[in-house]
Amino acid sequence: MTLDTDKIDDAALAILSLTLHDGDRVWKGVDWNITDRLFEKGLIYDPKNKTKSLSLTPEGIEHARAILAREFCKAT
Repeated sequence: MTLDTDKIDDAALAILSLTLHDGDRVWKGVDWNITDRLFEKGLIYDPKNKTKSLSLTPEGIEHARAILAREFCKAT
């Protein structure tokens, strides 16, 4: 089985955004390979530090909100 890592990254970013605080901070809680890919895509700032949270870029916040709306919102 071949996984679509772009879809996995989108889901991880959307889930990370649910813990958004202090403007752009989210709690680290996903696989390092995913955070590395999100960093390479410009959606988060460099995750390699000693803090327990990371920062979404403005593009990352916008993309996360779009994913949440598209994939996880209930129709009203």
